[in-house]
Amino acid sequence: QVQLIESGGGPVQTGDSLRLSCAVSGRTFSTLAMGWFRQAPEKEREYVAAISRNGGNTYYANSMKGRFTISRDNAKNTVYLQMNSLKPEDTAVYYCAADIRVINIGIPKKLDDFDYWGQGTQVTVSS
Repeated sequence: QVQLIESGGGPVQTGDSLRLSCAVSGRTFSTLAMGWFRQAPEKEREYVAAISRNGGNTYYANSMKGRFTISRDNAKNTVYLQMNSLKPEDTAVYYCAADIRVINIGIPKKLDDFDYWGQGTQVTVSS
């Protein structure tokens, strides 16, 4: 069983930055591809970004490119999401997710590729 605990969310102003963290336990972290998703009220869960096991490959949803950066520290069993120039439309619950079935340094690109999810952390951006 893989446990994921997100942190770092909170209320911010337009233009601010936040770094979300997701601490992972229960499985060797370096065997997992990791991703971030978000879900705004009354909307479907939306893919944000993913990163390969070794951190060498990343993938972003088109709308997230440029302002968001995913990274990981395998020594700390943690994946991060750096968010810059935040906008009110970024308001959502942000979830991290783990893909245990990934092969080599592949990147999961669909919600269904992920096997375990955290509880989420709320990000609220006010204008």
